[in-house]
Amino acid sequence: MTASRVLPARTAEHADWPAWADTTVVQGYRRLGVERPWAHQALAADLLHRGRHTALATSTGSGKSLAFWLPALSAVRESSAAATLDPGNIASARTRPTTLYLSPTKALAADQLNALDRVLDAAGTRDVRVATCDGDTSREERSWVQDHADVVLTNPDFLHYALLPNHRRWSRLLKGLRYVVVDEGHAYRGVFGAHVSHVLRRLARLAERYGAERPTVVVASATSAEPAVSAARLIGVRPEDVTAVARDTSPSGRRTVVLWQPPEIASWRPPAEDAEGGTPSSMRRADPGEPDPWALPGDGVAGAGDTEVEPVAAEVPPEHPRRSATAEAADLLADLAAAGARSLAFTRSRRGAESVAQQARDHLRHAPDAAGRIAAYRGGYLPEERRELERALRTGDLLGLATTNALELGVDISGLDAVLIAGWPGTRMSLWQQAGRAGRAGADGLVAFVAREDPLDTYLVTHPEAVFDAPLEATVFDPANPHVLAPHLCAAAQEAPLRTEDLALFGDPAHVRGVLDVLVARGALRRRTSGWYWTHHQAATGLTDLRGAGGTPVRVVEHGTGRMLGTVDASSADGQVHDGAVYVHQGTTYVVNHLDLTDHTAVVQRRKLDYGTWSRSVMSVAIEGWDDDGAPGPETDATGHDLLTRQWGPVAWGLGPVEVTSQVVSFQRRRLPDMQVLGTEQLELPEHTLGTVAVWWSVPEWVLRASDITPEQTPGALHAAEHAAIGLLPLLATCDRWDLGGVSTELHPDTGEATVFVYDAYPGGAGFAERAYHLGATWLRATRDAIAACPCSDGCPACVQSPKCGSYNAPLDKDAAVRFLDAVLSHEPEPAADGAADAPGVTRPAA
Repeated sequence: MTASRVLPARTAEHADWPAWADTTVVQGYRRLGVERPWAHQALAADLLHRGRHTALATSTGSGKSLAFWLPALSAVRESSAAATLDPGNIASARTRPTTLYLSPTKALAADQLNALDRVLDAAGTRDVRVATCDGDTSREERSWVQDHADVVLTNPDFLHYALLPNHRRWSRLLKGLRYVVVDEGHAYRGVFGAHVSHVLRRLARLAERYGAERPTVVVASATSAEPAVSAARLIGVRPEDVTAVARDTSPSGRRTVVLWQPPEIASWRPPAEDAEGGTPSSMRRADPGEPDPWALPGDGVAGAGDTEVEPVAAEVPPEHPRRSATAEAADLLADLAAAGARSLAFTRSRRGAESVAQQARDHLRHAPDAAGRIAAYRGGYLPEERRELERALRTGDLLGLATTNALELGVDISGLDAVLIAGWPGTRMSLWQQAGRAGRAGADGLVAFVAREDPLDTYLVTHPEAVFDAPLEATVFDPANPHVLAPHLCAAAQEAPLRTEDLALFGDPAHVRGVLDVLVARGALRRRTSGWYWTHHQAATGLTDLRGAGGTPVRVVEHGTGRMLGTVDASSADGQVHDGAVYVHQGTTYVVNHLDLTDHTAVVQRRKLDYGTWSRSVMSVAIEGWDDDGAPGPETDATGHDLLTRQWGPVAWGLGPVEVTSQVVSFQRRRLPDMQVLGTEQLELPEHTLGTVAVWWSVPEWVLRASDITPEQTPGALHAAEHAAIGLLPLLATCDRWDLGGVSTELHPDTGEATVFVYDAYPGGAGFAERAYHLGATWLRATRDAIAACPCSDGCPACVQSPKCGSYNAPLDKDAAVRFLDAVLSHEPEPAADGAADAPGVTRPAA
């Protein structure tokens, strides 16, 4: 343990029920034990009742749902009462108010339905009709929802793909739309947030076309910076049109938060050259026959070559390797379960969740009652499997659950004693959202953040002020991103022809008009004097994927039985379920017999294995808008992104559109637990291209040689600097390293020099590379200091190795990376005294 802090308990602050609240609904809440609302609940509910857009940003377990359900249910009850008193009033029947609830996951919508049913049952009322509707809903159930539901609980994906394109069938809901609830608003960041922003704007546009006044929107989120500004950007209004409710008045138990750095593995030898070219000595135990007490077999069981894995050194192993965060979390989860504590262990990957659960069960094999109450929960499970796990955790049938961030969101699971967080979750918002699971409902709780051997994690556990005292991040997304905006304009035009007066709804009218002009030029839309029209037979909604999954998910099917085990995102399928890959499901291992990319199916066969698989990919980057003579071109690219450059003396910086080409070319089998390579197989899989935005810096050869970096050291120096820079960028931008990608090369064909690229791992970019460009000196200085401060001699996962490197973390040269970054930073220009626009190093569009 490197640091700890006790967060004191907080006493409740109550308020009276609003005078307008329906007495029957209030009675229902009282019967469930809510005698009086907390002050923030009453304030937010009153704002919504008065038609004020509201950003409700309070902690996990603070009862945000009461704040939006009270006005929504009261509105329906008021309308129902009016219709009962005056049954001949047709207008009242036609304008019965409706509410649309949106959550990022189906699990959360199902949980809210259960909570609403409890309130309505306690109130004894049957005149409020509530239902979920999503991709799992049958046609008969969907028809009933369209015709009768007052409150519809769904997700942005259903809204985009089903409800809005078929809006005529949903006209009753849209005509009466009074409230829109956007739950877990902090989840809508990056490209996903930009997509959802336009889905909400399309919704508001159609509601107005059906005669509804613009619905009142509440964005409920975890505590965050500038909640009103983020909410306004999400729903497409001015920040002054949104009121933030951020003072939490709910009770909270004392919460102890500890920062935990796993111990060094003392039985491993320091690194040494292996004369025979075999496994480096530091990758072997001092006594090969000695069982490794720190080994976590599940760590090596591949989620079919998943790149989101605990790092494994390939060429330059760490001097003092530490036990993996997943191994440590598995031990802690087992200990907590043995003590009867109900716990969650958050991991960074699907493989990690399976590994932690399996090893925790193994630790408890002599206590079968407890071992049987440990499970994994992750994306890719079938809906019925997820529902059963949620029920078991809620009721206490499960003591421990190892999960991805799928359970970070607000599924109502109270009474948890502890939360383990294995690896930095990406943002402080997510950290405290996950931590809030411990001690919900006012009870005391324990939270342990277990660091991975990662430069960012290592920095945080050794600088606790960066965890406990740093301000929360703002939610970052860019609705103006042309890659995001263009397909939504097409979808909106198919829903109803776009008029000039609609353009302001989607952003700056001039910018929107420019994107429309490009769409018309490319034949996507047709321009008429009356507006813009979609004239194609296929659905425009198919032009985009809200979550960036990159196409149809691949179904994982068991050979012989035909049973579907789960799904894998299309973008991850090549690396996770290629032929010969190992796939793990609730501790059971399977081998992929065949991946059919046309049929989107991976056929697997159950086998007991002593190895895991890791895929290897190759990647290249091409700068768009670059002239043949190696200079920036004069034009902006077709997506609307400017190509920006600046000079730090001989060092050139760039920001602009790039095309990233990647291909999975091979995979390794590694024996567990010693990770010895058993063999490598080549793969023949297609190339994939990503158009995005990157930041890069280029250094001429003479600067490298002047810094005592030889030609042989150059690739390792660039590669190590790239890894560390990606690992440190989340300190400056609201992202984590899985939101980013990188490529380094000693001679790039566009720049003609040694170049390091860091790019946004989303089509069209997400704003992370742009922030890195504008904070270049701060970013590279932090990167340089993190590498230099690491006590290892030759580089390790805590400084220059990456947990998702496609080339097995080779080559890497830690010392040369420090010299390389020193050379770059030595040319940083002095800031101009008067801040003049033409000061050296100032960003300009390329010309």
